[in-house]
Amino acid sequence: MQRGSDRLSRHHDDEMKHQLQGLLRSGHPTRVEEWHDPEPMADDDPELAMGGRVPSDTFEALRLELARHLARTPFPAHRGDLLRVLRERHAPDPLRERVETLPDDHTYRSVQEVAKALHRG
Repeated sequence: MQRGSDRLSRHHDDEMKHQLQGLLRSGHPTRVEEWHDPEPMADDDPELAMGGRVPSDTFEALRLELARHLARTPFPAHRGDLLRVLRERHAPDPLRERVETLPDDHTYRSVQEVAKALHRG
């Protein structure tokens, strides 16, 4: 017998776990209706409004811009994979040009690694 302050029945809790199982396994939205997806960041948000230029002054700003466009990208990825995703998601040209300078033979495991490589170069 379960004791506690649960507001949901065990049956309802199991239903909710079953509904989330596909999302948790895949790592990306599994619904057809796009209204279920979270709203992307707006271009006029104060921290993100950069006028189409790539933030190069700080590492965090560069990482944020990369994460904004590479969200839900399957990693590990090569330079070609990153460029394809950036092109599909209409990333600013300066950001794509910086990613083009990365070595093609290196595999990147996360957005963090891509940002570190770009910030060094």
